[in-house]
Amino acid sequence: MYASLKGKDYISTQDWTDEEIELALEKSAELKFMFKNGVPHRFLPDKTIFLLFFDKSTRTRNSFEAGITQLGGHAHFIEASSSQIAHGESPKDTGVILSSYGHGIAIRHDLAPGEGNTYIREIAQWADKPVINMQCDVDHPCQTLADLMTIREIFGKDLRGRKIAVSWAYAPSYAKPMSVPQGLIMLMTRFGLDVTLAHPPEFTLMESAMKIARENAKKAGVKFEVVDDMDAAFENADIVYPKSWGIESLFHKPEEALEISKKYKYWICDERRMSLANPKAVYMHCLPADRSNEVTDAVIDGPQSVVFQEAENRLHTCKAIMALTM
Repeated sequence: MYASLKGKDYISTQDWTDEEIELALEKSAELKFMFKNGVPHRFLPDKTIFLLFFDKSTRTRNSFEAGITQLGGHAHFIEASSSQIAHGESPKDTGVILSSYGHGIAIRHDLAPGEGNTYIREIAQWADKPVINMQCDVDHPCQTLADLMTIREIFGKDLRGRKIAVSWAYAPSYAKPMSVPQGLIMLMTRFGLDVTLAHPPEFTLMESAMKIARENAKKAGVKFEVVDDMDAAFENADIVYPKSWGIESLFHKPEEALEISKKYKYWICDERRMSLANPKAVYMHCLPADRSNEVTDAVIDGPQSVVFQEAENRLHTCKAIMALTM
């Protein structure tokens, strides 16, 4: 089935079948073993990928740049604001031209609801090379694939009966995208996890993502519930994933969303809340975590935290996606 993925876009995990996601996880584990043991794996010699960013990045940019280098290829970093896109160049022209120069296009466009996913899919419509979503307004499929890989490394492949709590948490820094929690509820419901989503009333997720999560849960025979109490979400959880996100209707007025969020400063992942979860529960976060707001140092630096294992797996999963599609 590996050959069937050549040239396939990776814009949402929902676009790939369960079997294709399994192949990506299998390839990720293989590449991780090779990387750890110094085994050369130049599967993409002389291949070029264009990394187009509309937002800042640490893990995503560096995992893709390091990853393509280790696979024998090369990455071109393109900042949208310093390219002709800033002057209005169309997605059609960008997609046609960049795909004629190389072998893949990866895009991060995540801050404005209704824009990023639409833009990425329009690029993909015109590009004749695979397009990879490095995070949009709807999904962060590179992050959630690494999350699933990490969960399986800890709990095994059979996750049925395990619970993940995906919770909003307070952060004063900026109105963060909704794509990580949306990606989590869409993907984890497919692979055996019971999912509890927690958020204050104002911080609802996109209805399209909620609909997919409900459908996936029903098909997989798992639970998907929504609560407005962080403590309730953490109770008996095996995995807790608390992070901040903004208000869909206020992304063009982020200061208003941040003002509303101040009412919920007590939505923090601390030692008391971790004690509500199962004794062997793990704390996860896509990073960067807003320390002392989203999470206390005692938790993120504590024995239940797996954030660095999770972050490392971003390298191996993005390499797998590139190796399989390019």
